[in-house]
Amino acid sequence: MRIGFGYDVHRLVAGRALVLGGVNIPYEMGLLGHSDADVLVHAVMDALLGALALGDIGKHFPDTDEKYRGISSILLLAEINKLLADRGFRVNNIDATIVAEKPKLAPFILEMQENISHCLKVEKDLVNVKATTTEGLGFAGNGQGIACYAVCTVFKVTSHQ
Repeated sequence: MRIGFGYDVHRLVAGRALVLGGVNIPYEMGLLGHSDADVLVHAVMDALLGALALGDIGKHFPDTDEKYRGISSILLLAEINKLLADRGFRVNNIDATIVAEKPKLAPFILEMQENISHCLKVEKDLVNVKATTTEGLGFAGNGQGIACYAVCTVFKVTSHQ
């Protein structure tokens, strides 16, 4: 069993879609980034890469590479899942916390979990997503950005599993 931790943050700006966990969330601002800037999926990818000591998403999908401009982070997560499988590992569980003052994310959590579990080819009950605020404190609290923390465990697949 291995454990990984991931963190991501992106600035909120006008004129961009807000995508979290592969879900388009209605809001007047979106996250700024080279890809779709999905902080939830980015934190999950970094956690998975960390569990296997494979660096971070910038190493695998550099923001200097035009082929990743505007790409769905869910597609990148599928690539990370291939790396796991190629090394004989499978996701055991994921727990993530999105930090955002607005918008309210509760109505979208289940779809986020479903998107991530489907992409990783695991049962839905192995992926947990939560959202919290900072009670108006810091960059997330004053609406400048959204952050996400994620932790995961992965296990080596044996022939009898």
